[in-house]
Amino acid sequence: MLKKRYTPDIAELGATCEANYLRLSKLRPAELDSVDTLHYELFAEGHYLGVIKLSLTERSRYTDTILLEQTHAAGRWLNDPHMLVRIYHDASMAEVISAQGHLRIDGFNDYPNDNMHLPDEKSQLNKFLAEWLSICLRYGHRKNSLDDQANVWCS
Repeated sequence: MLKKRYTPDIAELGATCEANYLRLSKLRPAELDSVDTLHYELFAEGHYLGVIKLSLTERSRYTDTILLEQTHAAGRWLNDPHMLVRIYHDASMAEVISAQGHLRIDGFNDYPNDNMHLPDEKSQLNKFLAEWLSICLRYGHRKNSLDDQANVWCS
């Protein structure tokens, strides 16, 4: 019996990318466009969870590329994720283009493959980005780059 080949759900991926764009817009508001790096300290119910860093790596007329990485974690159980995210301002979308050292993530993959990516790897990474950004919005405190003494709620 032949296995059905994975077909990406373009509507779902588009909705996820649009929601990620809105989340990133809240984390990196327009008044901070002159700042290339932002740090968020994560606290939940008074417990330190870690530090998230957003770094602008490329800027063009219609797109930005940022590196989103966890630079410090409260426990050894977290593998300090990092991903490159392309932000499309003209389409109001943000998508993961690279993660954990894999230079390119295809929309769908044959399985098995050399990188051992799942057939829906890109979709899963964008959903993970959505959850990660939601955590940053809910529990993050932005370290103000203009005044290193001040912490500001990001949401």
